[in-house]
Amino acid sequence: MTTTYETMYILRPDLGDELIEQAVTKYQNLLRDQGAEDIQIQNRGKRRLAYEIKKHRDGIYIQLNYAAPATAIVPFERAMRLSEEVIRYLTIKQEAEQEKPATAKEEKPAKVAATV
Repeated sequence: MTTTYETMYILRPDLGDELIEQAVTKYQNLLRDQGAEDIQIQNRGKRRLAYEIKKHRDGIYIQLNYAAPATAIVPFERAMRLSEEVIRYLTIKQEAEQEKPATAKEEKPAKVAATV
């Protein structure tokens, strides 16, 4: 069973464009090897951090949205934790979108008469 996840990670700001692409490709391939599908990558660019992390004031934000089995998350996060290029990461499980029942008109709540 696959679940939808979102992972945001921050790379060191001193990495060049080529190293950023290599890091993004490395984590994308790691997810694919673990059975992830529909991987969407968004490079959010270099931004100022709210507070200093590992003596860095800026970071390069990368967002991944993907569908993967739950067993894929542990090796993926372990690789990030051991990497020197990633200074922070966070993976969240997306809630499944529930479809609304198709009705012509929605029911309105009954009004309650106030008694004095």
